[in-house]
Order: sequence, then structure tokens, then C-alpha cells
Amino acid sequence: MLLSVTVGVTGHVTDVEPRLVEIDRLVNSHTLHGSESLCKLLRYLADHALRHPGVPLKEYQIATEVFGRPSDFDPQLDSLVRVQASRLRSKISEYYSAEGTDDSILVELPKGTYALTFNSATESTKTILQDISRRQEQKGGPRPEKSSRAVLTLSILLTLAVVGIAALLSGKITPNGSSKLDERAPAAFQVFWNGFVSGPDAPWVIFSNGQFVGRPEVGLRYFNPTRDSRDTITDNYTGVGEVLAVYNLNQVFSQLHHQIRVKRGSLFSLDDAQNNNLIFVGSPVENLSLLDIPSTHHFIFQRATSGPRKSDIAIVNVTPRAGEAKMFFGSPSGTPVLEDYAIIGLVPGMNSARWVLILAGTNTIGTQAAAEYVCRQDSLEQLLLRLSVSENGVLKPFEAVLHVKIARGVPVVTDLVALREVAR
Repeated sequence: MLLSVTVGVTGHVTDVEPRLVEIDRLVNSHTLHGSESLCKLLRYLADHALRHPGVPLKEYQIATEVFGRPSDFDPQLDSLVRVQASRLRSKISEYYSAEGTDDSILVELPKGTYALTFNSATESTKTILQDISRRQEQKGGPRPEKSSRAVLTLSILLTLAVVGIAALLSGKITPNGSSKLDERAPAAFQVFWNGFVSGPDAPWVIFSNGQFVGRPEVGLRYFNPTRDSRDTITDNYTGVGEVLAVYNLNQVFSQLHHQIRVKRGSLFSLDDAQNNNLIFVGSPVENLSLLDIPSTHHFIFQRATSGPRKSDIAIVNVTPRAGEAKMFFGSPSGTPVLEDYAIIGLVPGMNSARWVLILAGTNTIGTQAAAEYVCRQDSLEQLLLRLSVSENGVLKPFEAVLHVKIARGVPVVTDLVALREVAR
């Protein structure tokens, strides 16, 4: 059902109707399906933006009128509105990266405001390109040619991949000197990553590199110890998800003015585990070094031994609660990868003064989604809220399972489906 707004920004009904249609597309999209509270917030913000253009909204107003908070609501003590706005902002981005790529109107919720905006796709792309042109001119580089949103998105993704691969090859990543380094890192980042940046030593990021036999030009397959010689192992390949995970981690640590060090799983040693904070990227199926250190206990990776998914990798829910699955399976083997599950686990290291963070999907895209989840402000705020950790609080060990929806090889929707707090 469309909103009952009759007067637009310029006073003409024709200016409002396309915007209402776009809001209706978002509300009824696959991306926002099941997110009733976010749909309610979106409609409220749209109604306000079209009825009262230029009039700012307050957290108190949203909390009481949208989420039914009592009249004594204090936004300093309750971050509900900020968390929900961040979630909505993320969902809108997900929609336009998948379902809404051909929409003629872009709905945006700029950071730091609750004022919804409506822009034509052409105008938004033009603005982005002009901004890139201006930056390149300042650096003495050439102006980019006009491009569609699809080409622009592809260029950005290729840039991310190149930076990530360069990072893996270098073995050590330093803050990149971007303007973001001058800004104060979000409180959620400071709380979540405190254990990894409070000391002088850079944590090791250990990424998976599966054991293969064969050659790229004739075909690679996983090493089988029952028929293959260890001398034939090739272990210098990793997944796209792992590469992008390292890139996202570097971005966060740059904001926190800290370095990370990168190492292949096959080169990992127990000395590393004793003396450093560790971040493992990739599941134990390929990141075999995870088998030698403290890991998750409530959610574990395991191959199914029977049933229709026999031999497929699953995340086993050791102590399932009401409404939770006993095993979490991604898309079946031999079919398009449309969904995956991933674990985020923060556990004490072999040295109790150190931390181990595990970011691992049953598929490389699930691993990417797990890393993105802890590298984005909105999802981190949601996680901390679920863990009842305040902005000044102390994060304790936990284990979580994410459900990841995938489109065109990209994680587009990530939901937290199971969570356990762990005693240290």
C-alpha cells in the first residue's frame, strides 16, 4: 500500500508519486522482506521527507512515534533509533546493489541524519563521477569518461580486489593515509576491536589457502591423503572472499591507527598463537591451522555423514535453542551459490592475554560476509546491542552464526541467526 502523501517538495503530485512508488518497491523487496520494523521506519521517514521537506527529525520523535518508546525515552541511554537507522541504511544499499540496480530513483539515508533523500539514478551517478574526477584532477590524473552505475561499481570492485591481493602479497599492511584517519573511529569499532589494538603489536591475520593438487591449466582439485603424495600439494591459492575480507580488515585498522600483519595458513606456527592476537579468515576446512588452537565450541564446522547433504560442509549447532536449526547448510554442492552460513567467534587465545577472532563461512563468500559484518558500523552496533554491550562497555567472548544471502557472487543480505556468550 502506498503512502497517502498528496503534496511533494515542489507542490506537485507528479513529483511525489514516483517517490512513493520507489518506497513501495523497497518495502516489498526481497531485501527488506521480514524486516517489519525497518519497513515501518522507512515509510515514516519517507512520509516526513515528503510532507515536511527540510524539517529535521529528532531521535526522540522517531523512538516514540515509530517504535513506541515511552515519553521518558532518553537517546543517550538507548541507542535503538541509531541502530535501526544504521540497519535501514545498510538494507537500502543492499537493495540498490542487487534488486534495484535498474531503478530510476535512488532513495538514500545519509549518515548523521534522519532525512531521507530522493535522487534520480542519473544524477547520483553523475555526482559520484564528478567527485572522482575532482579528486583525480587534484592528483594530476585524467578525468574518467562518463559511465553507467554498473561500470562504476565494477571499477570499484576491481580496485578492492587489487588492493586486497597486494596486501596478501606484502605480508604487512599499514594505515593507508586516507582522510578517514583524521576522523574519530566509531564507538562500536573502538569497543569491538579494543583487544586487538590496545597493545603495540599488530595482530596476525591468518588467511586460508587450501591444499590442492594439479595445475591451473589442466585443473585443480583438493588434496586427498589416501591417493595423493604430499609432494604434489599446491597451497598458494585462496578465495575471493578471503581477499576482500583482508581488505575490509585493513580499512578498519586504518581508522584505528593500527597495523595488521598477514600470513598464509600453511605458514602459521604455534609460536604465533602464543605471542599474538590472531584473526583467522576462512573455515578449518581450508584454514587447517585453526585445528591447532582454541576455537569455537557452540558452533563447529563438520561434514555431514548421512542424509541428502552427505559430505557437504555444515555448521553444527552443538546446543540448539528453541527455533534454531541443528545444522546450518549453505547451497548444495553442484548448484549456484545463493546462500551460505558463517561463524564469527571471539575466543581467548592459547595465551589468556591474547584474543582469537574467527571469521569463517562454509563458502568463501560467507567468509567475506563475516568479515564485512565486523567491519561495518551498523552491523557492529547491532551485534553489540544483542550482546548488551554499551559504548563504554567491555566485550566478552562470544560465538555467532550468520545467514548470508548471495546474488551474483556477492553477499547482499546478512542476518544474525544464533548467538552465544562464552565465559572467559
